[in-house]
Amino acid sequence: MEKKKFKVIDIDNSFVDKLVALYFSIFFLLLSFISSLLLGEKGEVWKGLFSIISSPSPLVTDYFRLGGLSSAFLNAGLCGISCTLLMFLLKAKCNYSTYAGFFLVVAHCFYGLNVLNMWPPMLGILVYTHVRRENFGDYLSVAFYSTAFAPFISEILFRYPLTSSPTTSFTLAGLIVVILFSIFIGFAIPAMLKGAKLLHREMSLYNGGLAFGLLGMFLYSFMYNIMGVTPEKSIAPPESSTLFGKEGILCNLFFFVAFAIAIIVGWFLNGRSFRGLGKLMKDPGFKSDFLEKYGDGVTMINLGVYGMMMVLYFDLCILLTEGQGWTGATCGIVLASVAFTASGQNIRNVWPVLSGYVLLYLFVSVLSRIFGFPVSWTLSTQAFMNGAAFATGLCPFTGRYGKRYGAAAGFVSAVLCTATSVMHGGFMLYNGGLVAGLSAMILSPMIDHYSKRGEELDGELMD
Repeated sequence: MEKKKFKVIDIDNSFVDKLVALYFSIFFLLLSFISSLLLGEKGEVWKGLFSIISSPSPLVTDYFRLGGLSSAFLNAGLCGISCTLLMFLLKAKCNYSTYAGFFLVVAHCFYGLNVLNMWPPMLGILVYTHVRRENFGDYLSVAFYSTAFAPFISEILFRYPLTSSPTTSFTLAGLIVVILFSIFIGFAIPAMLKGAKLLHREMSLYNGGLAFGLLGMFLYSFMYNIMGVTPEKSIAPPESSTLFGKEGILCNLFFFVAFAIAIIVGWFLNGRSFRGLGKLMKDPGFKSDFLEKYGDGVTMINLGVYGMMMVLYFDLCILLTEGQGWTGATCGIVLASVAFTASGQNIRNVWPVLSGYVLLYLFVSVLSRIFGFPVSWTLSTQAFMNGAAFATGLCPFTGRYGKRYGAAAGFVSAVLCTATSVMHGGFMLYNGGLVAGLSAMILSPMIDHYSKRGEELDGELMD
């Protein structure tokens, strides 16, 4: 009997991006409601949300600690719905960049971004487009990326001594500085995004991380070092926890259900098959648009499969080593890690990068035994889990040069991941993207000087 074949369901990629954003936003809101019942936080959800939006939030401010798990998911849901409404109301032509921008917004809603501080940077982009007489909808992804500077907004409003007051919610000086700050970054960001590609040679998918990190370093130095202000630390840093705590169990359930549904929807859109997934897995991830090359169905399957892999990676790190566990930041970085599953990331080109983190840990552990010094970090230390999530943006090293070079990229990223947040004081959320960009700047010219493999594989499928 001949097997019945189903046609691939052809949907406009832009519309798929909007549906994905709507799907995850609703999922966050549902989990907020469910968790509030399960954890007994029903009467505290809005109070917790107020604590989140009215507090300074530099890296890493754990919103699970600051407002509670249910409030953190409510914050993510509200921010996600806001972004989704902008996509629909502006009739924006969304693409892989908008897709990535959405996931980066909701990712940081668990440790630094909220429904209040997200708006000023985006309004700065709106002013830029108005002055330049361009369509704001065409810059929607840039507006999403601009929220990386949201902690600066909260700091200026609630804690920076030159603009805030302990007795009032807002000061006139704070509001004026926020407006000027937002307009400045609104004009700086579009230009810097283009320039950053020249620095890392497009070998890092987190292009904004490098651009924003350099800009954040300038802003932080001016606001604190030049103005003689002493910075303060996060008011709710992550605490040690286990995989089997309430946060770990709920986050695992949420992610596996969400990613399983993504796989099922992708399978259905792809003609009830996994055709094309194998070819996507061989893509080098360099200047790739999976939605355009392989279709929305296969891209959705890749999102689900890849997301599950990242959850399992963090579960193993938490289970096998001592560290922070499933904090708000850990939940957020899972979402950040899938941001570029439509434009370069797949299991095959990412696992070598993650292995670079493991290799560094093993290498340092061996050295510590030989020379008798203590190791102050593990694979589940928050900074290293965050770094690993964003290091996945170095997957083009695997695709263009091979698995060994992908591991080398991860190794270099792991070395740098704790050194960069002091450059911007933790007030720029894309610290992991900054690390990835710097790693690419170090490795790419060195590899190109000693190897011709990158030129041979440029744009081709991996072996």
